[in-house]
Amino acid sequence: MAAKTAGDAPALTPGQLQSVRGALTSPRRLRNEVFGGLVVGLALIPEAIAFSVIAGVDPRIGLFAAFTMAVTISFVGGRPAMISAATGAVALVIAPLMKSHGLDFLVAAVILAGIFQIILGLSGVAKLMRFIPRSVMVGFVNALAILVFLAQLPELIGVPWLVYPLTAAALLIVFALPRLTSAVPAPLVAIVVLTLVTVVAGVDVPTVGDKGALPDSLPLLFLPNVPVSLETLQVIFPFSLAMAFVGLLESLMTAKLVDDITDTRTSKTREAWGQGVANIVTGFFGGMGGCAMIGQTMINVKASGARTRISTFLAGVFLLVLVVALGGVVSLIPMAALVAIMIFVCIATFDWHSIRPATLKALPKSETLVMAATVAVTVATHNLAIGVGVGVLTAMVLFARRVAHFVTVDRAITEDDGGRRATYRVDGELFFASSNDLYTQFEYALDPERVVIDMRDSHLWDASTVAALDAITEKYRQHGKSVEIVGLNEASVQMRARLAGKLGAGQ
Repeated sequence: MAAKTAGDAPALTPGQLQSVRGALTSPRRLRNEVFGGLVVGLALIPEAIAFSVIAGVDPRIGLFAAFTMAVTISFVGGRPAMISAATGAVALVIAPLMKSHGLDFLVAAVILAGIFQIILGLSGVAKLMRFIPRSVMVGFVNALAILVFLAQLPELIGVPWLVYPLTAAALLIVFALPRLTSAVPAPLVAIVVLTLVTVVAGVDVPTVGDKGALPDSLPLLFLPNVPVSLETLQVIFPFSLAMAFVGLLESLMTAKLVDDITDTRTSKTREAWGQGVANIVTGFFGGMGGCAMIGQTMINVKASGARTRISTFLAGVFLLVLVVALGGVVSLIPMAALVAIMIFVCIATFDWHSIRPATLKALPKSETLVMAATVAVTVATHNLAIGVGVGVLTAMVLFARRVAHFVTVDRAITEDDGGRRATYRVDGELFFASSNDLYTQFEYALDPERVVIDMRDSHLWDASTVAALDAITEKYRQHGKSVEIVGLNEASVQMRARLAGKLGAGQ
């Protein structure tokens, strides 16, 4: 029988919590979805404007991209409640193209990037996520929290002194209100309260309206005016490919994080090609493209408790309604309120357990190094793709180095009717890192004429190992001694039969 929660209501499974139909029939859950979408829509406005500035485009381009990305991904994406919109990572990739060739080429690059993402998604690139170690994932999360926090600092430097007490008040609301009631999301309360205070008191502090002009019309279809030629493809190809990879990496990593938070498993393959569809749609509406947003997703999932596609859809709809129909009201929202919400998200997102002395003491030093490398490179470059790439590469090198030392070679001299012989027993996994030292583990000059290499406790994983065995047998042949390799499992026998003698025996 299902467990009961407070009020004698049956507990819902994670899958049921993601059901759109279930949310529509539950006033409490629907309220979370609506309020979550509203808060995210408000938070997206200054972010989209800021990313537009980074990309070198009109703020309306970023705002329309946020709208089209969020609405489209709510239907085609694989991760319910995750927010996709214009992002800083994508803005950094496409900014040079915008500067050198203009908006039409930028939009063409966004559409091509979407096509690349669909191809990558359908080809199973999402499955590569399982090769990202946990330490890289922790570093990714911590680096994102740090980057989001650093992005708020310009809003707290060189501003009127009243910004600081307003920010502190908003932080007090978002941290304390959930302890009293969860009827209304604390971030929304903070926005409303601070806006009322600043308007009624006539306080002059930075507002959303100071970030740039808000659009006063709906987005229209946009066909990029670029020549359909090989030259155009050569210009946009590198930018599109980079955008496709950066967008997929950030989206899939964020999706995995939400999976862990909500204890659900979703289709990463669908999310991958869904991001491509969303970018194509965004491009044809003149948007700058984008991907999943960690900050807004955490507002939606953690701060607001949203779990379905409804909140993602409403985030886009609310954003458009707010900037087009209620732009005058939205422009009055003090940036201090949004900064406080993002700081709250940073604190909630950062994995504090990962840096506790007890945790660091218990973890292998290599795991800590991988996490630190991921954080350091991501923060230094402001590029999640580079940071994660360095983290994975560091993990691979350290793993190969550690595994290489697990191979042991034991030598024994025995005598039978055939005379004396040397028997070597190899124990461990043999691949490029461990097999390179294998050649040095044998006493070529001191061994008798008969040598047996027992491989029953090892496995050949690559051509480097086969080449090492060829080098060993050739070295013994030069000393006039015979070598017999025994105990290979079936897969190793097949690999050696296919490659032996074809790779060169020189060392």
